[in-house]
Amino acid sequence: MQSDTCLPDNFALQSEYSAGLHVAIIMDGNGRWATRRGLPRIAGHRAGVAALQRVVERAPELGIRCLTVYAFSSDNWRRPASEVEGIFWLLRAFLRLETDRLREHGARLQIIGRRDRLAISVLREIDRAECATAAGRGLHLRVAIDYSSRDAITHAAANATAALANGELPSLDSLGPLLMRALTAESGEVDLLIRTGGEQRLSDFLLWESAYAELVFTDRMWPDFDVADLEAALEEFSHRERRFGSVSECTAYLAASSIGGVQ
Repeated sequence: MQSDTCLPDNFALQSEYSAGLHVAIIMDGNGRWATRRGLPRIAGHRAGVAALQRVVERAPELGIRCLTVYAFSSDNWRRPASEVEGIFWLLRAFLRLETDRLREHGARLQIIGRRDRLAISVLREIDRAECATAAGRGLHLRVAIDYSSRDAITHAAANATAALANGELPSLDSLGPLLMRALTAESGEVDLLIRTGGEQRLSDFLLWESAYAELVFTDRMWPDFDVADLEAALEEFSHRERRFGSVSECTAYLAASSIGGVQ
């Protein structure tokens, strides 16, 4: 009979952080959801905001300490101007309407990604929301806007090099830890990455942070994603065996038994 230690029975055992999981979500399928219903694409993004609200409200109760969602990639600037304008209108509305609720629930909101290409009106809402929730010690909600993981890694490497007092390039042995601190100091590494909409790729999202993440892909379009879908993804995650390049306790036990190392 297998030992209980071979079967992950809670999420804390599956994460480096006892406080809970870092879950990342690629919220894909808004436009297709709308198109299939004969609606303008912006209607799908509006429905996607409602899906995000459902997930954010339930996340802390499901053992999630950090939730990072992909709202707008750096590549999304290529979309029609009217759609981009609508997305940022919804972002401003979300920040205005949800900030007080997040603060009341002890959540902290952080926007990650480039800010130099964002409109002043968007930047004002971001600053207001981040300041209002800065003291939150509950859910850490990170929303990726104008985000590219390659860009984030490049900037982290440049900053790490510039920070060296002697001006020399960091060694390969020292660069890795420097980048790890720069990219994961606040959020930690991703434990579980979910992508909705049926696609199965990372799309330049949290590439460094997701090195050992468990991946769950679902055909569910993001506007239809609900708490039951989140619970299903977490249930699947709970049955994954995370070894981080090592071997499981069960495998180690059996290997030791086979050579007489364990009586």
